Amino acid sequence: MRLQDRVAIITGAAGGIGLATARRFLAEGARVVVADISPARVAAACEELATADEGAGERILPGVVDVTDRVAIDALVAAVVARWGRIDVLLNNAGITQDARLVKMSDAQFDQVIGVNLKGVFEFTQAVVRVMTERRAGVIINASSVVGLYGNFGQTNYAATKAGVIGFTKTWARELGPQGIRVAAVCPGFVETPILKSIPQPVLQKMVDKVPVGRLGKPEEIAAVYAFLASDDASYINGAVIEVSGGIML
Repeated sequence: MRLQDRVAIITGAAGGIGLATARRFLAEGARVVVADISPARVAAACEELATADEGAGERILPGVVDVTDRVAIDALVAAVVARWGRIDVLLNNAGITQDARLVKMSDAQFDQVIGVNLKGVFEFTQAVVRVMTERRAGVIINASSVVGLYGNFGQTNYAATKAGVIGFTKTWARELGPQGIRVAAVCPGFVETPILKSIPQPVLQKMVDKVPVGRLGKPEEIAAVYAFLASDDASYINGAVIEVSGGIML
């Protein structure tokens, strides 16, 4: 198993791609921190993961955390180190949308998305890197989006954060590579998750029609890429931005 005994924090892990990734990491032998903002959803996700794999219970740690709250982040990081002694992988997966056209977008909509999707990534990574640096080893994986590469109607705030995450990835790869810490970003296309419920069906269908493989992606397909990047199979990948979209922009 490629991730045997590695300690991974996955934010936004209570559903969608995050939950699928937690499941895949556990299957690969990792110890997983299921980090999300809702206590009820974290508990449900941990129970689901433990039930699916009877031997995985002791390798699951619930982590109720708001990625915009640095005090809570630091407390979770300390709890993980106290439990398992190190952090090998951080997957910055948590994200939200607050869609509106530029002329109608409110300051609150803009600020909320920037806070979670961009500043939250900065805060969590800064906290975890301090632990990784001590061991001169680790992997940071940032969830970007094809929207960060190409933009999308009605998503000024979301596109800005996902483009910003790519900038983080390139910068941190330069800064942290010499310390044994790899950084990469993944840009999923349109994946079958609850976040797509905010997109009107006619618009979503037009997006699907543009995908050469003829369908939306599955969370498990993104999780497989994350597992690869977290493993030693990707030991020479640093600063890469990998599009996993079915070729939507071809």
